[in-house]
Amino acid sequence: MRRRLAAAPLLLLAAGCPRLDPMQRQAKVKAYQPSGYYDDGLAMRAPPAGTVPRDAVLDPALGEGLGADGRPLERIPVPVTPALLAAGRRQFGIRCAACHGLLGDGESQVALNMSLRRPANLHLYRGVPDGYLFRVITHGFGLMPSYAADLTPEERWGVVAYVRALQLSQHATAAQLTPAERRALEGEGR
Repeated sequence: MRRRLAAAPLLLLAAGCPRLDPMQRQAKVKAYQPSGYYDDGLAMRAPPAGTVPRDAVLDPALGEGLGADGRPLERIPVPVTPALLAAGRRQFGIRCAACHGLLGDGESQVALNMSLRRPANLHLYRGVPDGYLFRVITHGFGLMPSYAADLTPEERWGVVAYVRALQLSQHATAAQLTPAERRALEGEGR
């Protein structure tokens, strides 16, 4: 025990000594400092021609949800497949349902405790373009954060597709059902 107590001041002294920190002594140049290594004297280098950022989306419609006219896309620009809907459902359950509710109606335990501003009822957004929903997921809105860092553009479009499926499921009329679905629904009511 005495050894530990005797070593404690030495450790504190060593931690504050910059000479013992190898990161302080390494050769490096900060971004805007001059450098003698390159002929132009600049430390920062331009990326090589043709370099694409890791998270870059080459098609602005896919990555931003905007058309050529700068307005939100009316429809999802990727094929809506069962796999896309499944991915959207999974991500909705992970990231959205806690606030917006499992049905997207804004009714959840978290929403009940949000006194400043309740999460939106997503069923009220049936008339907005798909690109608008995508942009809200991408950039956030109000108290909702951006999910661009957490979801790829394809996953974000999947969430939009799943929100549209939720809206359809909660606002479908009996006339939109097939005869077999209508019979099954009538059988449940008995």
